Order: sequence, then C-alpha cells, then structure tokens
Amino acid sequence: MTKPSITSGVPDELQRRLGVGDAVVIGLGSMIGAGIFAAMAPAAHAAGSGLLLGLALAAVVAYCNATSSARLAARYPASGGTYVYGRERLGAFWGYLAGWGFVVGKTASCAAMALTVGSYIWPGQAHAVAVAAVVALTVVNYVGVQKSAWLTRAIVTVVLAVLAAVVVAALTSGEADAERLDIGSDATFGGVLQAAGLLFFAFAGYARIATLGEEVRDPARTIPRAIPIALGITLVVYTVVAVAVLTVLDPRQLADATAPLSDAVRAAGADRLVPVVRVGAAVAALGSLLALILGVSRTTLAMARDRHLPHVLAAVHPRFKVPHRAELLVGVVVAVLAATADLRGAIGFSSFGVLAYYAIANASAWTLTPAEGRPVRIIPVVGLAGCLVLAFALPISSVISGAAVLAAGAAAYGLRRVFTARRGP
Repeated sequence: MTKPSITSGVPDELQRRLGVGDAVVIGLGSMIGAGIFAAMAPAAHAAGSGLLLGLALAAVVAYCNATSSARLAARYPASGGTYVYGRERLGAFWGYLAGWGFVVGKTASCAAMALTVGSYIWPGQAHAVAVAAVVALTVVNYVGVQKSAWLTRAIVTVVLAVLAAVVVAALTSGEADAERLDIGSDATFGGVLQAAGLLFFAFAGYARIATLGEEVRDPARTIPRAIPIALGITLVVYTVVAVAVLTVLDPRQLADATAPLSDAVRAAGADRLVPVVRVGAAVAALGSLLALILGVSRTTLAMARDRHLPHVLAAVHPRFKVPHRAELLVGVVVAVLAATADLRGAIGFSSFGVLAYYAIANASAWTLTPAEGRPVRIIPVVGLAGCLVLAFALPISSVISGAAVLAAGAAAYGLRRVFTARRGP
C-alpha cells in the first residue's frame, strides 16, 4: 500500500484558510473551557493546598509537549498531529497508537464537555441538552472550519469576560484572604502529581492546533507561533483564576464544589454574578466541544487515509472542504456517549489517553535533527518523562481503563497486520 504524501499530492486535500489568530483562538477555546470549569475541583481534591503546585507542574509538561509538537507540526504540516509524527519518526505502530489514544481519549472528552453544557444549562435534562449540543456543533463543523474559527473567537471572548468578572469579584470582596492559599501545607507528592495529571486535561487544547496542520496558512511559521501563544495565555488565565478562587474558598471547599466558580462568587458576596457564571460555563464548554470535535475528526481523517480506520472516512466534502464523513461519525459516537456517560469519570480517562499521545510526540521530537528544527534536547526528555509519570499518577480506575483501551487498540493493529499478511498484496 502506498502511503500518502504529507506535504503535497494528498488525495482530497483540505483548504489552508486559518491564520495565526484563528489557530490561537481554536486552542484557547479548547483549553480555557475545559480547564477552568471542569478540572479545578477534582485537582483540589487530589492536591489540597498543593493545587497551584500541580498547576505549575502541568504547565511545565505542557510547555515541553507544546514545543515538541510545534517543531514536528512545522516539519509535517498535515492533518493528524502526533499520529503523523509518530508514523514518520518512530514507525507505523507508534503513529497508530498515538492516533488511537487521541481519538478514544478525546472522544470521551467531547462527551464530558457536552455534559458540562447540559449540567449548567438544564441540570434536570443534562443528557438531552448534551446530545443537542453535539448535534448543533457537528453541523457547524460540517459547513466549514472557517465558520468554526469565527464562532470559537466569539466564545473565547465571552468566557474571558466572565472569568475577568469572577476574578475581580473574588479579589475585591471583603471575604478575600490570601492566607487561604497556604500553598503546599497539606499536600503530598502523589497528590500534586495526580492534580497535575488531571489539570493536564485542561492544557491539552493546543493539540487542536497541530491537528489542523493541513488547514493553516504557512504552517511552518503559523503552528510554532500559535501553540506557545495559546499555551501562555491559558497559563496566565488559569493562574489568576485559581488564585482568586482560593482567596475566597479554601482547598477543601473547592474540592467539594460541583460548580467551583459559582461557589466562589457566592462566597465573595456577589450572588448576582452566579447566573452569569453559569452561562459562561456553558459557553466555555461549547467552545471546548467545538474544538474537540474538530480535532478528533481530523485525526480520524488521517488514520482513514492510511486505512487504520475505514477508508470511506477519508473523504473531503467537495463544497465545504471538510472531512464530512469523519465528522458525522465522531458526532454520532459522541452523542451516544453524551447520552450515557458519567462526567467526572471521563476526565481521568481522557487525560491518560492524551498523555500517552504526547509521550509519543516527545519521543518523535527527540529524533529530529538540528536541520529539521530539533528542540533543545532537554525539552523532549522532560516532556516524555513527565507524560509517563503523570499518566500513572492518575486515579487507578483511569489508569486501568486507559491502559486497557490502549492495549485493545494495539491488539487490533496486530490482528489487522496478520490478516493483511495472510491475504497478500
């Protein structure tokens, strides 16, 4: 079987429409929505007063992953992200395993974001609202990635405005007390590692930029610029919001909160902001869901091109220039999960799959030569080690289920190879 070119001559090529601003906004829409409204409470439960230490550790690993991914994306500007990088640098199996971990993990993450929308908009009908959100955003993605980028820009603007209001309300209230931060007083090393693994779920949005490699203009410059910009903005936002929340809620209160930012503005005496925060949370989750569906469908497209998934999914719509069959399949699967899944359980499972994905990205970046834009050697080393440590520091249920799914994917790959060899050319 002939492998498609990753730089030219690819059947059904996507159109390069996105600039640096569009790519940054798509990354922000994924990272900010997921992290602020979904991961803070479970991270506080794991680390207690070490929450900010966990955030810092997650940021270090994310920076290494972002740098490795940016260099690889500039070298291989095709849809698929680490699926492509692993295939080209380490071999077909590692590329496949990265793609499998990403598609499965991020499909679960899509369901988690959809359920977040439902729980904030209409708690009594969270699953029904989640399914409706998936259907609506699948349609948006279907009619063109440029429309998705514009919608994501609007969502990010709304979310940042809401977060700014929360920070101001918390820090200017009479209830704010810096002593509540008490960084690390009751934290354990294992708890900080687990919190970092859970918070990594929030930082992983920059992967959406790399998976759009075939749809950005001048990818060799655009992707390496967009990824660190999006990551840096997100880290600043996360840190400011976390500090503000911890000045009005102690770590135990934050760990027990089902809606941490709503509880924070209540504790600050700004009850009038609670409805605003609820709307902001729903909008943020919609932004994450939009970017996630976009990224998963592009990795599905890349794997279908190489026939690791049904080749029929490799089609690109002649008018809208999007992988429409892959997007429809992803939408259907996510809708089913959103109708049946548990919100909290999806976060750890998704983190395990994505950390495995980035471990392969860092291993791939290690093999780059200086002429190919290799990062400083310590970056992929720290990134690879950090991904493995954080993955196995997650809750044991997430480790077991994540490892089982990766093993199932590896077994499927092996069976396909055996079947192909027996069938012959």
